[in-house]
Amino acid sequence: MAVTDEAIEKIKGMIVSGALRPGDRLPKESELAAELGLSRNSLREAVRALSLIRILDVRQGDGTYVTSLDPQLLLEAMSFVVDFHRDDTVLEFLAVRRILEPAATAMAAGRIGTAELDALEAQLDALGPSPSVEDLVACDLEFHRGIVAASGNSVLCSLLDGLSGPTTRARVWRGLTQKDAVARTLTEHRAILGALRDRDAEAARAWATVHIASVEQWLRASL
Repeated sequence: MAVTDEAIEKIKGMIVSGALRPGDRLPKESELAAELGLSRNSLREAVRALSLIRILDVRQGDGTYVTSLDPQLLLEAMSFVVDFHRDDTVLEFLAVRRILEPAATAMAAGRIGTAELDALEAQLDALGPSPSVEDLVACDLEFHRGIVAASGNSVLCSLLDGLSGPTTRARVWRGLTQKDAVARTLTEHRAILGALRDRDAEAARAWATVHIASVEQWLRASL
C-alpha cells in the first residue's frame, strides 16, 4: 500500500471508530503524524485527498476539521466525476436511474403531501399541451427532483441529482428527433402524478419505470 493510501486509511479509521466525529478539529499536523506513525508529508497528502472528497475541511489559519459527513456533501464528489462521462456511457447512467428512481417514486407515494402534489401538477399545467423541448426537459428535471425529494431519503436525492446531468442531453435529443416524444412524456408525467395522488406505490413505481425505460430504449436504438 502506498504511503499516502496508508495515511488515508488511518484517518478514515479514526473517523469510522468515532475517535474523530463530524465537526471535530484534527490535532496539529506534527502531533497527528506522530500518533499515526506517519511522515508529515504523507499526512499532508492524505488530508489534501480527503478534503477533495469533502471528508475533511481545511481552513487556512484555523486548522483542519471533519466535515458534517452529510450524504449530499459527500456525494458532490460523485457529481464531479459524473461530469466527465463519455457519451457512450449515457446508457449506463440511464440504467442506474431506471433502478433507483422508480424505488424513490414508490417511496414518495406514501409520504408526499397535498401541497407537493399540487405544486407538481402546477408545473405540468404551466407547460401547456405543446411545450418546447427545452421547457419540457427543464420541467422534467424539476418534476422528478420534486418526487425524489418527497421520498425522504437524502442519499437517493443526491445520487439521482448527480445522475440527471449526463442524461439531459439525451432527453433533449429524443424530444427533437422522436415523433410524439413530447406528448408521450406529458402523458407519462400525468400517470405518475395520478398514481402518487392515489397513494399507489406500485403503480407509481411502474409508471416511473416505463417513463425512464422509454428514453433508454430509444437511445439504445439510436446509437
